[in-house]
Amino acid sequence: MIPEKLLLKLAQRHADGSMRDLKTTKGLMDFSSNDYLGFSKKIKPQEIHPSQGATGSRLLTGQTEACQLLEQKIAKFHNVESALIFNSGYDANLGLISSVARRGDLILFDEYIHASIRDAIKLSDAKSLKFRHNDLGHLAILLDKFSKEESQEVYVITESVFSMDGDMPNLMELVKLVEVKSNVHLILDEAHALGTIGNHGEGLAQSLELEDKIFARIVTFGKALGSHGAAVLGDFDLNQFLVNFARSFIYTTALPPHALQCISSGYDLLQQEQKTVQELQELVQKFNRFVIQSGLKLRFRESVTPIQTCIIPENVKVKKAALQLQELGYDIRPILSPTVPAGEERLRICLHSFNTAEDCEKMLAQLALIVKNL
Repeated sequence: MIPEKLLLKLAQRHADGSMRDLKTTKGLMDFSSNDYLGFSKKIKPQEIHPSQGATGSRLLTGQTEACQLLEQKIAKFHNVESALIFNSGYDANLGLISSVARRGDLILFDEYIHASIRDAIKLSDAKSLKFRHNDLGHLAILLDKFSKEESQEVYVITESVFSMDGDMPNLMELVKLVEVKSNVHLILDEAHALGTIGNHGEGLAQSLELEDKIFARIVTFGKALGSHGAAVLGDFDLNQFLVNFARSFIYTTALPPHALQCISSGYDLLQQEQKTVQELQELVQKFNRFVIQSGLKLRFRESVTPIQTCIIPENVKVKKAALQLQELGYDIRPILSPTVPAGEERLRICLHSFNTAEDCEKMLAQLALIVKNL
């Protein structure tokens, strides 16, 4: 039996309605997954490999010509010197941040940053401070106050599309703020922007032609690209540093050949199906109009991305709303505290290129009735 103090933590989760469990759903309309472009059902590996496993880490037997070529392809698409593939976005953030931020350095991070980045910060030897969400004024104060030592490197970390609110920073102004000082470096997690932002789904930095102003970008392939894995984008020296010092890269078995093929296929689709990206972006605009028409505007956070958020405070109430929507055929999941702060519990609604405007309008009409009766 597990220790009593662990059982008490489980009991507390039961008591406050925040207990997590694993469940599957079948036959429901997808308003929950990160498969924004539906690529998970379209990607098709082109070759059959004799080995289904990578057989070792990249520094041992896991390095292949296919992996090298794929990294070159990714780098070319993202207009950057190099790309280094990691097994997941979590691994990429862990490896990048824990290795580049050294003792004596400083990390300034958006308070809504992803859990993987928070864990990476804990693993680094650097000091860290958070700035208020998307508040560049607050960040400027922290930079002015704490980044005066020339021997100190400062890493500012944010996301291009935040996973729980679907909002974006003012990246143009953020870059202007950061580039004034030579010892300040910007790290941008583009996990939810790849495939959703820009004319070709290239992400926020490239859509604004700012890619050469950013120290490192993280792109992940398990969302809009419909496969698995991630890559850190940066210059050649950063690539070499990570190969030598990023522990989540060095000490793990490489992705298998079929996973690399799926990533490559996802990038091919992204270049071939520009119309799919545009259809998704148009659907987001229609959805925002439907939110206003349904009378739910005050419940929804403002977002021009596929991630839409309906605030329903209290774990019990938001779980009830999600269950009622699922019973009506919509796969929509609740986000509970402590994943989000208490009082910020919400339905996280993800839009996809394969959702129709009619589906969205009907779902919101049902949601309006549910919220009214909670």
